[in-house]
Amino acid sequence: MSLISDLHHINIRTSDLTATKAFFMDTLGLTEGWRPQTLSGRPGAWLYAGDRPIVHLSTADEPTAESRGAALDHVAFSIGDYETVLARVEGCGLPFETFGTETSPRRQIIVRDPSGAMVELHWRNPSPAAA
Repeated sequence: MSLISDLHHINIRTSDLTATKAFFMDTLGLTEGWRPQTLSGRPGAWLYAGDRPIVHLSTADEPTAESRGAALDHVAFSIGDYETVLARVEGCGLPFETFGTETSPRRQIIVRDPSGAMVELHWRNPSPAAA
């Protein structure tokens, strides 16, 4: 039996809080919400999906390294509307890749946020074509 029941949140360090926050809010629809005062007093943000603060952003004084090749390579989020999310990612100006087809059981959009964190947007087809 697993002792872990769910992923609570991820934290992304960024040297460009404004651009990274805009990506998650404008492109992926997260909203900024309550964040406790930190001991260090550093700027940051907690971004919510509904009532869950799933993405925490914290500032870094130096440019951040890309996540690809790091110990933690990427984060994946489930999405409900593939076409809407794809259109928003296409409009955000960041390079991205897609995997899967309209008849695939799963489709992914892979995009790197402005801080270099790789984000997978994972859609599960409710009615994939029969093989």
